[in-house]
Amino acid sequence: MNTLKRAVIKIGSNSLSQPQGGINEQIIDQLAEVIAELRVQGIDVILVSSGAVAAGMAKMKLKERPRDIVGKQATAAVGQGILIERYSYYFDKHGLSCAQILLSRIDLVEAGHYRNARNTLEKLLNYGIVPIVNENDTVVFEELCFGDNDRLSALVAGMINADLLILMTDVDGLYTANPATHPDAVLIRHVDDVSKVKGLADGAGSAVGTGGMVTKLKAAEMATRFGTATFLMNASRMKEISGMIKDACPLGTYFPQAKHKMNSKKRWIAYAALSNGTIIIDSGAEKALLRDGKSLLASGVTGAQGFWERKDLVKIVNAQGEEVARGIIELSSEETDRVKGLHSEEILKLIPDLKAEELVHRDNLTVTLEC
Repeated sequence: MNTLKRAVIKIGSNSLSQPQGGINEQIIDQLAEVIAELRVQGIDVILVSSGAVAAGMAKMKLKERPRDIVGKQATAAVGQGILIERYSYYFDKHGLSCAQILLSRIDLVEAGHYRNARNTLEKLLNYGIVPIVNENDTVVFEELCFGDNDRLSALVAGMINADLLILMTDVDGLYTANPATHPDAVLIRHVDDVSKVKGLADGAGSAVGTGGMVTKLKAAEMATRFGTATFLMNASRMKEISGMIKDACPLGTYFPQAKHKMNSKKRWIAYAALSNGTIIIDSGAEKALLRDGKSLLASGVTGAQGFWERKDLVKIVNAQGEEVARGIIELSSEETDRVKGLHSEEILKLIPDLKAEELVHRDNLTVTLEC
């Protein structure tokens, strides 16, 4: 932690909201104070904050979070201005300036959008301004939703090569069981492999939020694969964060970065890009991808679903329908359907201009199913 230079802090709606409705300004004040302390230590901070819908609900006197996406968008539109105004007030109180960045999935899918978003974040940090990131709930449509800000925070951490992602929630960390129903549950302080603890998570979120422990673990898995260590902690203990930098680790669960960092291309393939179709593979091809680190050959393909052009991104699934990998495919959907199950010499007779025998080269492929 002594080498920490850049951190992403994510706080959810449940931590920001008051029981009677509206935003808890005391929490925002504490958060601004903590970030100001980190800035004094020379640490760049990006804040990923939920709360727009919660703020809008209070203003609109709604008792329940809208379930339809249009209702959510309307409520977020009301609440977003309220939320950023409160952040601006308390950041200014602690000598900081902040800027609102609203992202939708398309900003990470399209290369040009991705570069623009990253460059804007970098420029704001260079100016000493704290970016406050949220999903652009007011205009995004369902197919391009991040789904929750836990995922968004991990993607932002990867985008700006953060050293640490801090996920603040309403529990102290990951427990051996749900502490609300199991009084004997024990806090897990250190997790080397997220895949081994996924079964411990409960999926329920709060009345005003969309996340839960499942989304926290998914975010931790993504971030650690990107090379970003992750810390899960209770928002009520946020003042202990500055002590973390001095090796006095607060109560919580720590996920160290993965030994093998994903490069930016494979990161984009696995988590940011949208697939255009699906190809189905047999057990031999599945073994070659998962265990042998091989490229995907047409001989192992048994079916194709959807429509895509050459060099588009596709999902690769096994016979059971489980996603095995994602990758950039060399042939269109029509061509893939023609050559499925064939060997190289047969394929070249059908498609003479094919420049490689691999349907999806391993350099353009990311495995998503754990062995």
